[in-house]
Amino acid sequence: MAVMLLKKLIVIEGLDGSGKSTQLELLKRKLTDARFITFPYYDTDSGRIISSYLKGSFNETDPVRSAYSASIMYALDRYTSFKTHWQALYESGDPVISARYVSSNAVYQMTKLEKSEWDGYIAWLTDLEYKKLGMPRPDMTIFLDMPMEISQKLLLERYGGDESKKDIHERDTAFLAKCHEAALYTAEKYGWKKINCGKNGEPRAISDINSELIDLIKNS
Repeated sequence: MAVMLLKKLIVIEGLDGSGKSTQLELLKRKLTDARFITFPYYDTDSGRIISSYLKGSFNETDPVRSAYSASIMYALDRYTSFKTHWQALYESGDPVISARYVSSNAVYQMTKLEKSEWDGYIAWLTDLEYKKLGMPRPDMTIFLDMPMEISQKLLLERYGGDESKKDIHERDTAFLAKCHEAALYTAEKYGWKKINCGKNGEPRAISDINSELIDLIKNS
């Protein structure tokens, strides 16, 4: 089933374990007129820096410095991928659907700051990526809101019950709880669409979430 998309750049956002990858694969089968990208690009030079960061290699103990330094790493990965992989697609008018984007920095990095600093961080981030680096602004961002207790169970299943396979973000439940708060804060501030992915302590059916996701895209 091909769907004519009205938007050029749609972002699918969500915390680890929210089902982004699964939903993206389903969308690829159904939205044949769209192009799909995902971040980070781990197999590039910039992506390998992020892999090292997620393994804890930099050991940055200052949370404020970490919020900004990590944001720059992710911004560099987006910029290099745009210039080398998908700028031509985007500028040709083909619809692009991205799993994660600039919004991920707001979700994951600004949580390292006091809440009173969040607006200042978002202003800095959007100026850096959209103005200084010239990244395209998304036409719509959709947040897959999976309750954290469910996402943690799904992550553990993904890694075969081995907690050690989680990265530094995935294993820090207090951090992820704050990320969820940051995501809802940013969603409200920027008018993201939100899909509730859990019900009665269990994940909603993948097909139900996908149907709601496609409806949002079709009616954008």
